[in-house]
Amino acid sequence: MLIDTRVNVLKSMEGFVEEQLVLLNPVQESWQPGDLLPDLTVDDWRESLQRLREGAQGIPDDALVVLVGNTVTEEALPSYQTMANRHPGVADETGASDSPWARWTRGWTAEENRHGELLSTYLYLSGRVDMREVQVTTQYLIGNGFDPHTANDPYKGLVYTSFQERATRVSHGNMAQLANKSGDVLLGKMCNLVAGDEARHEEVYKRFVKKILELDPGEGVQAIAQMMTSRVVMPARLMSDGSARDLFSQFALVAQRVGVYTTHDYAAIMEHLVAYWDIAHLSGLRDAAAKAQDYLCGLAARYRAVADSMSKRLARQPKAAFRWIFNRSV
Repeated sequence: MLIDTRVNVLKSMEGFVEEQLVLLNPVQESWQPGDLLPDLTVDDWRESLQRLREGAQGIPDDALVVLVGNTVTEEALPSYQTMANRHPGVADETGASDSPWARWTRGWTAEENRHGELLSTYLYLSGRVDMREVQVTTQYLIGNGFDPHTANDPYKGLVYTSFQERATRVSHGNMAQLANKSGDVLLGKMCNLVAGDEARHEEVYKRFVKKILELDPGEGVQAIAQMMTSRVVMPARLMSDGSARDLFSQFALVAQRVGVYTTHDYAAIMEHLVAYWDIAHLSGLRDAAAKAQDYLCGLAARYRAVADSMSKRLARQPKAAFRWIFNRSV
């Protein structure tokens, strides 16, 4: 069976996976949310908290909506770990397995866990959002689940995470620029630290896929093409505030307008991945694999060609009210 063959390839990669574990930072050397947030145990905690709140006042509503959406996405981490453990060959089979794949998944999850905790606490302390509505959205998102459309295929799962880690790096990095421009240097630092983690994680997942292409190029390139044939599903696609509206689409429109994550970014990510994996120079491909190679080599250009028109069309969409910011419209 195809999946069995792919599982065997992944098991053969365990030594390679072990070598990548150095890209997980030692826990004692990692930043923690408490390093950046006000320390409420010291005498001047009021002054520290006031500085955070004053900095947050400069964040415009549209940027605040994007920050909330990014935070909710990070808080849905349980769904993402569940996704990883649905893919045979990379799954943590016991929950505490000593295999390199399992240690990577748990280490990745442990580092990612700090992101939602940091940004959620910032939002709470800022006083700028309706925190209960933010928390309701998080609960809905985790309860609604997450289907990346990988069909539990481990190759596709690793392609998906390669794309998404880069997408989140771009989004948090652009949010950092927006925060700094608005005068909130602390938030800018927070978002840059999160983006730094995402960049390390992105590098590891890209290396995994590149190794697959060395060991199993025909099936590997087809898995990439199959994931890219339709638009990559965003992790927070099923977010909800309890109403019937498509909350994710409205959040994504705001992210597009403020330049945090755009159709141009999507096209650029595709172009980067195809170049990183050197798809154009894979040799010896035949039939379906050769067609997949041709498709991928022209994909970014096709997306770039429509990105401008898509951006203009999205910009014309009406504003929407968000419960996160007390039903103000952006």
